[in-house]
Amino acid sequence: MSGLIGEYYCKLDEKGRLSLPSKLRAQIPEAAGNMLVVNRGFEKCLVLYTKEDWLKETEKLNAVDDFMSPEIRRFKRIFTNGANLIPIDNASRILMPKKLLEYAALEDDVVLSAFGNKVEIWSKDLYESELEVESNELSELARNFHKEKSHLGE
Repeated sequence: MSGLIGEYYCKLDEKGRLSLPSKLRAQIPEAAGNMLVVNRGFEKCLVLYTKEDWLKETEKLNAVDDFMSPEIRRFKRIFTNGANLIPIDNASRILMPKKLLEYAALEDDVVLSAFGNKVEIWSKDLYESELEVESNELSELARNFHKEKSHLGE
């Protein structure tokens, strides 16, 4: 799902189903079929991937040797906990697992934030809170991002 873009305000129905906006649905590659993977995000959100992109993420995890490191094993366990393969139904809806809805405090109003190869699913209130920044904070975040990117040799 490389190159996803957009921000979409949506509602969950009473059964925990989310209708994918048509502009977002059109960006999901046909090769993905009608299946996505949903997982916990690092913050209190959920993340959608195509199965192919999820497998790429888990390949990165598997490339890190965890034989002698309880911390790495724990990270892998926590990161993959809750990952679910979920179908897109004929009405372009996905049914969110209850455990994940609770984790991300998703109830009614949600925001889908699409970028790169994933879509984050946020509670509207948490999303808006996450994006609140002081006037100089965005510049500081950008500087730290640039330093980190340089440190990784990119």
